[in-house]
Amino acid sequence: MRNLIRTDSDNSDFRELVKLLDADLAIRDGVEHSFYAQFNKIDKIREVVVVYENNQAVGCGAFKEFAPKVAEIKRMYVRENMRGRGIAGEILAELENWAKGLNFTECILETGLKQPEAIALYRKSGYEIIPNYGQYIGVENSVCMRKVII
Repeated sequence: MRNLIRTDSDNSDFRELVKLLDADLAIRDGVEHSFYAQFNKIDKIREVVVVYENNQAVGCGAFKEFAPKVAEIKRMYVRENMRGRGIAGEILAELENWAKGLNFTECILETGLKQPEAIALYRKSGYEIIPNYGQYIGVENSVCMRKVII
């Protein structure tokens, strides 16, 4: 049985999943990891989704306000042994619905060229590639995406 909960960054299961995410990204990003890590702090994120299957935390995601009406999707992760089951898509849909409920009209995100499965998920979910924003301007490995959610 699978269920999603809305929580915040104080959730211990979320924090544990983020440790696994960071370990995976450290391998994928290599020497660039420390650059990205500085933008991925999880303190005080109020909108977090954790997915449980058979009472085990198997995936997570979050968003925070980037600008008025714009939510930035952050910290998306599914345990490696649970991938390919639609969990990431469920997390993303829940984050988008939550953002809509808080009157956001679009979601943006940054992912990396070394994360092709993430890019595929976001494209499948209706995200389009946009010019890199904020701290990602000029970063060759970054792929920024956007979706209108009204």
